[in-house]
Amino acid sequence: MKTKIVTLFLFVLFAAFTGNAQSDSVSVEVGKFYLSPLPIISSNPAFGFVYGAAASAGVYFGDPSTTSMSNGFLTGSYSTKKQLMFTFKTTMYSNNNDWMLMGDWRLFFSSQPTYGLGTGPQADDLTGIPELYEADSDIPEGELMEFNLIRFHQTVLKQVKPNFFLGLGYHLDAHFDIKDQLLDLESEPQVLTNHYRYSVENGFDPEKYTTSGVSANVIYDSRDNVANPYTGRFAFASFRAIPKFLGSTKNATTLWLEYRDYFSLSELNPRNIFAFWTYGNFTTSGTLPYMNLPALGWDQMGRSGRAFPQGRFRGENLYYAEAEWRFPLTLLKRNPDLLGGVVFANMTTASNKADEVKLFNYVEPAAGLGLRIMIQKQSRANLTIDYGWGMNGEGAFYLNLNEYF
Repeated sequence: MKTKIVTLFLFVLFAAFTGNAQSDSVSVEVGKFYLSPLPIISSNPAFGFVYGAAASAGVYFGDPSTTSMSNGFLTGSYSTKKQLMFTFKTTMYSNNNDWMLMGDWRLFFSSQPTYGLGTGPQADDLTGIPELYEADSDIPEGELMEFNLIRFHQTVLKQVKPNFFLGLGYHLDAHFDIKDQLLDLESEPQVLTNHYRYSVENGFDPEKYTTSGVSANVIYDSRDNVANPYTGRFAFASFRAIPKFLGSTKNATTLWLEYRDYFSLSELNPRNIFAFWTYGNFTTSGTLPYMNLPALGWDQMGRSGRAFPQGRFRGENLYYAEAEWRFPLTLLKRNPDLLGGVVFANMTTASNKADEVKLFNYVEPAAGLGLRIMIQKQSRANLTIDYGWGMNGEGAFYLNLNEYF
């Protein structure tokens, strides 16, 4: 799919944000919310014209010298194709980091192009009837699917040693009112989508399914800031059980393994760093519904896979890695910390058991660059503007708040 996401940046925001960023003071207060709001206007073939708002908030719930800054990210948007989407994602720390809470709450009345499973040629094998796409220029070169989603993921962890946390979580994903726009069971021959085929072959209702489960979690987190780390590392392991007796459509278990690290490249400027992020999402037993299979861009913050649309690659197992050079742009003598830049590269590989495609049989790379505008020094909140290119010609602009990892 050649996705062209044209974001209309409201550069008038630049002047408004610059006033906040130009303060030399970086003192912080316990309990004070450092809010960074951002209106969003964009358009893309799948959503039409989209408008809404995003906001990032940083706050200390304890002594800043012994407590990490908590961060919350809230978005709400509506499109001319009547897509209504809300997200609320949090990473919070109690006083002295005794407790850590991670949340991912979503309510979608939405649609999204979907593709075949795995990376490689079979991921482009859609309905096999290309004239269907040409009949409606608003339908991208994917199998567009309407769906509603209720997601409630909440994890609570206790610090047992410095920077080391253990805890439990609950995870609910309910997909309903699913409609494959290209599915046609009345035609001769029938037009069957990848989602419909997978659902029928694995015993799922193609119009609705649910996963509901609990997780055991281990985290090591020494980052100095969640929204924009300059130093430290983050390691996360989560084993999730998804049983039918908790409301899941079918039994399954999954394993999530993640690691992030940040390396200083300058003793004089902490913003000059090399950052690395990798994760693997694996189906360890049972069968997951199609939209709950490991997929690019469906991590907690929805940040993986710059250059590709969300869900572009999906499979029973998925591995992702990204590296980024973050550096200051000292173009303004009055406020040298205001601007920064990034150069990044990422890769994705996913499996497809039905076609005997294993991890690393095919790798999908991408690269890009971006601009950073520090809009809130106390929380290190950045306005991020990026463009990513995929090797297969896909590409997209991104306007966001906070660093991608």
